[in-house]
Amino acid sequence: MMTEKNRSSAVADTQDVLQETTGPMIVHNLFDEPKTPKAFTEFMLHVAIVLALGLIIYSSISGNVFHPLLHAVQETHWSRLIVSPSILWALMGAIFLIFRTVLWLIYRPAPPAAPDNAPSLTVIIPAYNEGPMVKKAIYSVIAARYPREKLEIFVVDDGSTDDTWLHIKSAFMEYPNLITPVKFPRNRGKRAALEEGFRRAKGEIVVTVDSDSVIETKTLLAIAGPFRDPKVGAVAGKVVVYNKAQGIIPKMLQVRYILAFDVLRAVQSTYSTVYCCPGALSAYRISVVRQVLDDWTSQTFLGVSCTYGEDRSLTNFILLEGYNTVYQRTAQVHTIVPWTYEKLCKMYLRWDRSYIRETIRFSKILWKRPLWSRIISAIDLFITNLRYPVGYVNLCLFVFLAVHQPATVLRLFCAIGLLSSLNMIYYLKSERSWDFLYGILYSYFAFLGLFWIFPYAFLTVRSKSWLTR
Repeated sequence: MMTEKNRSSAVADTQDVLQETTGPMIVHNLFDEPKTPKAFTEFMLHVAIVLALGLIIYSSISGNVFHPLLHAVQETHWSRLIVSPSILWALMGAIFLIFRTVLWLIYRPAPPAAPDNAPSLTVIIPAYNEGPMVKKAIYSVIAARYPREKLEIFVVDDGSTDDTWLHIKSAFMEYPNLITPVKFPRNRGKRAALEEGFRRAKGEIVVTVDSDSVIETKTLLAIAGPFRDPKVGAVAGKVVVYNKAQGIIPKMLQVRYILAFDVLRAVQSTYSTVYCCPGALSAYRISVVRQVLDDWTSQTFLGVSCTYGEDRSLTNFILLEGYNTVYQRTAQVHTIVPWTYEKLCKMYLRWDRSYIRETIRFSKILWKRPLWSRIISAIDLFITNLRYPVGYVNLCLFVFLAVHQPATVLRLFCAIGLLSSLNMIYYLKSERSWDFLYGILYSYFAFLGLFWIFPYAFLTVRSKSWLTR
């Protein structure tokens, strides 16, 4: 039985973990001397972005900066053939964006589960070469407010070659009544680690938490709340960045994560069809998972077994069974994100390959959804995925125009800044933070440094490599 002293210790450990934005990182042996940007440097970066944004808006309005660009496009017949459908797509996208905004504004999270009536719950933490961070993940679950008699924790070491197992055993020795440690003799993959927990779980609800993540104390009760509705099969939690102080890339990703979760998944939740319940934090009705477990673990694509994208894949299987998937804003997890360009590219390659595979599957599943969900999902799928052919064809047009009219580069950068600043209104509504400036910076970073990711992922979609294992 967990004593009050032990519980207080776990809470203290978790509170230390969540203080990364106010002090140095406390997870030792995980980061290579993380650098926290100086306050003056951050201030000057903010000032520079604000001035640049002001210049973009001023130039766009008073300088008629886009007129020469439109004139250049109209000069050749083939460029008009490219731009005309693009304008039509942009118009459809704008109308759908307004509709999305309305859904986002009416979204409300479900009430949390009451402690007296909370369902039995199993938390699964798959770990591979995570070092001391896995213990922080475990402590955050232990410190969460949830009836102890209804909670169990499975921690699965997926054949780690570092000291991960030592940290798991240390946590188990402290809380033997809560933790069940499992060790694979060799690396079998995250899907196999989760399967082990799914098959052995005793809880009505199973929560998956990544081993590089820590949850907040209210998260477990919050994520159990939507399961009052018997039609709900899975719940997606809100994912925010843990290591935001580690550099510009994590700061940019913090904005992207908020837009992906607190905007897109909130919108999808209003019609009960969240497309991906993330591995960092999701909850599942175990009776539904076990209906699809064999198919999920043996999934193949183009003749190759599927190793990554287990979260989006499981979400699709649950939707296929006719259950709803929703988003719970009040269930929050802090997760480590890439802090170097190389690590970021590897993550995006894995995500985009999974996205391609599971979007093809979802295009068949959506026709079995309720009428309202089916209509919105079909429109969303069509407009969202048209951005790839439209975007890359227009990129080729831009390169051609830039060679013949170098001023085109400046005009395009003005357009990127203007559109991204409008997009940041969603972030400001959600977070009310100056970090929105990093979202504008990310738009340029993605345009210049990440444009190649999706085409390469498409060409290598059959790859089985996890890239980070």
